[in-house]
Amino acid sequence: MKKLLKTRVLVPVAALLIFAGTTAFKTDFFEVAKQIEIFTTLFKELNMNYVDETNPAALMDTAIKNMLSELDPYTVFLNEQDVEAYKISNAGEYSGIGALVRSYDDRLVVVEPYKGYPADLAGLKAGDEIIRIGDVDVADFRDDAVELLKGASDSKVAVTYRRQGEVRTAEVSRSGIEVDAVPFYRMADAKTGYIVLSRFNSKASAQTREALQDLKGQGAERIILDLRNNPGGLLSEAVNVTNLFVPKGELIVTTKSKVKKFNQTYKTRNQAEDTEIPLVVLVNGRSASASEIVSGSLQDLDRAVVIGARSFGKGLVQRPLKLTYGTQLKVTISRYYTPSGRCIQALDYWNRDESGKAVRNTDYQEFRTRNGRKVTDGGGVVPDVEIAEMQANDLTRALVDNHVVFDYATRFYYNNTLENPDSFELSPEQYNDFVAFVGQSDFNFETKTETALRQALTARESLVFNEAVEQDFRKLLLQIEKRKTEALQTYSTEISRELEDEIITRYHYREGLYESLLSRDPAILTARELLGNPQQYAKILQ
Repeated sequence: MKKLLKTRVLVPVAALLIFAGTTAFKTDFFEVAKQIEIFTTLFKELNMNYVDETNPAALMDTAIKNMLSELDPYTVFLNEQDVEAYKISNAGEYSGIGALVRSYDDRLVVVEPYKGYPADLAGLKAGDEIIRIGDVDVADFRDDAVELLKGASDSKVAVTYRRQGEVRTAEVSRSGIEVDAVPFYRMADAKTGYIVLSRFNSKASAQTREALQDLKGQGAERIILDLRNNPGGLLSEAVNVTNLFVPKGELIVTTKSKVKKFNQTYKTRNQAEDTEIPLVVLVNGRSASASEIVSGSLQDLDRAVVIGARSFGKGLVQRPLKLTYGTQLKVTISRYYTPSGRCIQALDYWNRDESGKAVRNTDYQEFRTRNGRKVTDGGGVVPDVEIAEMQANDLTRALVDNHVVFDYATRFYYNNTLENPDSFELSPEQYNDFVAFVGQSDFNFETKTETALRQALTARESLVFNEAVEQDFRKLLLQIEKRKTEALQTYSTEISRELEDEIITRYHYREGLYESLLSRDPAILTARELLGNPQQYAKILQ
């Protein structure tokens, strides 16, 4: 394991921070100024004298991104378009076609059209590949083509897309799009209310409050707050959501930084909505940042039982700092700590292994909740009740992250019908069809062992590496490849659940998925059972 040295600021963008009056650069002001002068001289000479024409903006963009990549993945440079996207994400409102899309160099892929919004009304479906917007070919557009889909409300845009090999065109009327923080809430049973909080934008606490009030009006005597797959957002909204369930004046989170003004304590500032109603919070490996502030603080204060799987483990706080020409630097300024004093950051980006990857923290320290229960730091929020079926594994994660599950759901949609999402369950035959689909795709899942073996084959030492050893290595690689195929069966339950969720969303939108989860999701069923047993619920919190 190698220790990374403190990264020096090498580009002019950082010069703007020097004169802001902060203390961060006071001790090495001369070194920073020296490095900036070296860089600006180099940059000028390079652009003036290089044999071919250069693109100064592209060179600078590359320089900035490479510098920041040495730090953590959350410290990023935001150009003018990025700044607008960042504002939209926090505000939860924009004008466009109303669809989640994924960007590639030569196309955009519709991931999810939002029910009732322009893309949906125009007939666009998940899996459609957008190749032309208006008179612009996506493959020829050098900036982010997603921006072409945005525009003034009631303006129209022609979208040319490829579906199952056939090229089609649809005229889409843009409109105002509201991105709900709470996309769904319902009564899970006669006494249990269920709220999905999917993001922490500026609407998070207000919409959660409205959902809570409505559910209590319908007879809810206990609440399930679902933070699974919630990537986080505004820290202030995390405090406000927690405030719905804990009294005014309660410490929720503390931030600590090397810059004094970023050292803050955040306490609840309003009267709570309900400090007594039994509460379960659901988390998983994709619950991060603000989600972990809410779940971690409610756990520390013994105000809720946390159920699910260990959360992501992002204990870093970012702040956007304004630069020139409408750009910004979103920089990690501090770590946050829950009421018990723990920081749940899982990865140490300042220490890396031989391959350059951040080292995962495994040296956990124990802390105590208000009632004296043991909790640990350093690896996300560990649930009070863990659900075995929700434990993340590398294979399932890779199938999702590499869009194999998404692509199979697209094929399934055009070859099958699905009437009732509540009773849908992938059959063994359909799962075997998925396994065959994986075999025919370009999906490549390489384990750490395979990586090490291939490196050994590449950098073999002639003193000890003969033909027999090489054959043994290759046999072992073949055995690992065979085991990976078998792993598709070993983890069939977890993979099937990802497939079922994606497929149901295709037919019945996000709302249909959440409806179906109420009767089939193991975490929700466990939460309902626990909340229906007051003695067991109280015992966990004591």
